[in-house]
Amino acid sequence: MLTNLQARDVETLIHPYTNLVAVRETGPLILERGKGVWVTDVDGKPYLEGMAGLWCTALGYGNEELVEAAAEQMRKLPFTHIFGGKSHDPAIELAEKLKEMAPVPISKVFFTCSGSEANDTQMKLVWYMNNALGRPKKKKIISRMRAYHGVTIASASLTGLAGNHNDFDLPIAGVRHTTCPHHYRLAEAGESEEDFATRLAADLEALILAEGPETVAAFIAEPVMGAGGVIVPPKTYYPKIQAVLEKYDVFFIADEVICGFGRLGTTFGSEAMEMKPDSISIAKALSSAYQPIGAVMIPEIMYEALLTESAKLGSFGHGYTYSGHPVAAAVAVKTLEIYERESIFERVRAKIPQFAARRAALEDHPLVGEARGAGLVAGIELVADKKTKHQFDPKLGVAAKTVAFCQQEGLILRNVFGDAVTICPPLVISPAEIDELFDRLTRALDRTLDWAVREKLLAA
Repeated sequence: MLTNLQARDVETLIHPYTNLVAVRETGPLILERGKGVWVTDVDGKPYLEGMAGLWCTALGYGNEELVEAAAEQMRKLPFTHIFGGKSHDPAIELAEKLKEMAPVPISKVFFTCSGSEANDTQMKLVWYMNNALGRPKKKKIISRMRAYHGVTIASASLTGLAGNHNDFDLPIAGVRHTTCPHHYRLAEAGESEEDFATRLAADLEALILAEGPETVAAFIAEPVMGAGGVIVPPKTYYPKIQAVLEKYDVFFIADEVICGFGRLGTTFGSEAMEMKPDSISIAKALSSAYQPIGAVMIPEIMYEALLTESAKLGSFGHGYTYSGHPVAAAVAVKTLEIYERESIFERVRAKIPQFAARRAALEDHPLVGEARGAGLVAGIELVADKKTKHQFDPKLGVAAKTVAFCQQEGLILRNVFGDAVTICPPLVISPAEIDELFDRLTRALDRTLDWAVREKLLAA
């Protein structure tokens, strides 16, 4: 029987990324409060929030400084916009700070409400820029299979996951996808990571040549792929890819929505992965998810194109009601202040060895084929046969079963592409809580193994 709250929920809400039939039977998990890395449901049961919400609550729950920053701004100026030449101090201060923090030269900042909107805007601005530069045919965008860049029509097209395309009539025209840099799954027999990276760069070049370099405008990539299963490319992958992009004058977009602001132990994931992008998309940890805000950080060449088009057309015809919302901007400013004052990124680096050791130890588990990751993010891929890497039938939902056992153990994780369980705790997680997270996950994996053995799902 569903509780009253659960019954009200299923009769009123559409849940993103949810089996809408199943949730009517089980009801949702309804959370009521949070503190630090812990959240508590309406029945008083605590859970270690091992996904920082949706890869985003970097400073954990109940940070009073962020609460007060929002309250103070709401009392002062709860809303104004930045259309038509209007502005306000929080947006100005935030843009100044982001320019200072950027890993590559940035000219201006355009604010959005989410990472999806940021990546949607990236596509529009690339098209707009190439029109201004007199290159009307140079419009195709190359993404990667298993990439995740959002769910608007444009950003979902950039996303390389079938679940975001099926029956939505996506992707739209002009979007192409190249090989996913997952060595464990996609390397040829005996192929080293170095050789794999070389082959993927060749794949990208072949795609550009097949499409026509004069038609290919941009390439977009996450430093570490998130919803595609936490895929960490080989070390030399990005330098090799960037050589191809430079050869054919292809604009490079870094999607830093997950990796930005300390997730890999650096301010931006681009720094950790040796990327030198032209423009950058950010969101999520920009405000530690306390307010919805994202941004596109653009280079001078793109800004000059915006000026050219604005002069020609009379206005820059793009923007959102809540672009640079003063409360969201004020909270983001305070978030960046806390990151710096509390040395959050340095503290992340100090915790990475423990996190990596506990992650790697999971590869000894009978169900785990690969335990991959970087910084404080990981993907645990479950397999039916460790020797052959044979996967479970997707219809069995083995990773979903593990996540359900995790929830019973008081741990919130997610299952994403294939049978991968993802881990992305708040950056403020303590060493003791890291151990607690992996202890609970190990118990959930053991319970999944017992179930798989009973159901005779493992290779003989």
